[in-house]
Amino acid sequence: MNSHLRLLRTLICLLGVALAPTSFAAERLKDLASIAGVRDNQLVGYGLVIGLDGTGDQTTQTPFTVQSIVNMLSNMGVSLPAGTSLQLKNVAAVMVTTSLPPFARPGQPIDVTVSSIGNAKSLRGGTLVMTPLKGVDGNVYAMAQGNLLVGGAGASSGGASQTINHLLAGRIPGGATVERAVPSPLGQGEFVTLELHETDFGTAGRVVSAINLAMMDGAARALDGRSIQVRAPLDMSDRVAFLGTLENIVVTPEQQAAKVIVNSRTGSIVMNQRVTLQNVAVAHGNLTVTVGTDVGVSQPPPLSGGSTVVVEQGKVNIDQAPGSLINIRQGASLADVVNALNAIGATPLDLVSILQAMKAAGALRAELEVI
Repeated sequence: MNSHLRLLRTLICLLGVALAPTSFAAERLKDLASIAGVRDNQLVGYGLVIGLDGTGDQTTQTPFTVQSIVNMLSNMGVSLPAGTSLQLKNVAAVMVTTSLPPFARPGQPIDVTVSSIGNAKSLRGGTLVMTPLKGVDGNVYAMAQGNLLVGGAGASSGGASQTINHLLAGRIPGGATVERAVPSPLGQGEFVTLELHETDFGTAGRVVSAINLAMMDGAARALDGRSIQVRAPLDMSDRVAFLGTLENIVVTPEQQAAKVIVNSRTGSIVMNQRVTLQNVAVAHGNLTVTVGTDVGVSQPPPLSGGSTVVVEQGKVNIDQAPGSLINIRQGASLADVVNALNAIGATPLDLVSILQAMKAAGALRAELEVI
């Protein structure tokens, strides 16, 4: 009887959530958190790609390719005479990688990525020979084999070459077959643990409140700013249905922290809508250094017996553009910040230094992260 009442209460709460107007920032719980223990597992294997059109490894520089061929032939009952030197151009040594999804069962196909580890020129048109894929524990969880799909093209002639996209990596859709399942426990005992994608105590509290409102009081409690423990049915069939309902609960997370991401290598700058500016004055000027050589001619006097020579004289010029002091007014929105930074007229690389200076002056109300 209690289970029927709980189910009825859940349906009423979900119906009310569906009919009520939701905030723009509201998200489903499945978009904010994942279930502890339900995760992908990385697999990797070493294999050979055959059937290449003369674009394989140069065996004189990649002896492991020759050794792999010899071992493969030996396992197939083919013995090579001692001292045999193989000169192969249609074989390449590769690493095969994939992710084993949760709840994958033996016989299920998964996609694999094949990447060259030698000096092959292209994997286009190649076929991956049966390759075992192992997990971190050393056990084989899948077997991969199939024809590669390479999204690039290339050609060369007379010392000239042209390449489009990348030729040394490709994919095999459904190229691996799962041979062993990985247990994915759905909680321990009567509890299931949810893990937020980002640590936030405010969001954790809101998730707990939303779950207790939709399910029943006391069903959820926060363990910390990331983990939330939820009481779930013991029967596995009921637990799966319970988790399906749980993932569709709508939660309005805490507003994200103001953050500016700066890539110092490329000069890329990305900021979210929470970034604001205080009143600040900025002076910026460009410094240009020009190094060159002036070429002159030295002409000797008439009848002096000398010869005309070319004289080179180095020249260094330093030009500094005037930097006027610009008053940047306080900005309460991302558009205001963008307009203020555009008013400076600096390049993206210059903005990296300007943003760092603004942060040091306390005018940039955001966390500055350099990657």
